[in-house]
Amino acid sequence: MKIDMLIEDLQGVLDDAFTLPLSGGKTVVNTERLREIIDEMRTNMPIEVKQAKSIAADRTNIINNSKDEAERIVQAAEERARAMVQQSEIVRQAQEKAKEIIFNANNQAAQIKKAANTYIDSIMKKADDELSKNLADLKKTRSGLQAYQQKDASQNKAKKQ
Repeated sequence: MKIDMLIEDLQGVLDDAFTLPLSGGKTVVNTERLREIIDEMRTNMPIEVKQAKSIAADRTNIINNSKDEAERIVQAAEERARAMVQQSEIVRQAQEKAKEIIFNANNQAAQIKKAANTYIDSIMKKADDELSKNLADLKKTRSGLQAYQQKDASQNKAKKQ
């Protein structure tokens, strides 16, 4: 279960809470369900982090594959150029074509690398934004729960005295 779904579950538990009469707005929540959700969040948080690491690894693979492909293209262009040089009648044309192929290969490699970096950066930004949002929501919910528990404990203490 994803963190955002668990946060929705937390919201549902809070929405299902009912207000105690004459309590000054205090509500009763299912603390057992809240603890279950928080435990699931703790369990699933590493999964979200692993997914972000996987995205970063995919980025590296895409860049490495792009470099390899660019090298293959350049090597093929160089081999083709050498073969053309051997033909005396078209030496000049072969040199021009080889330069063009190398230039195009380098441009294509640069475009592939740029596109890969842009794509990976956008995915990582989305993951970062989502994780930050989820963490902020979790902290807010936890803070509210703690405040509620402290308030409840102090009222129980006051009732006993």
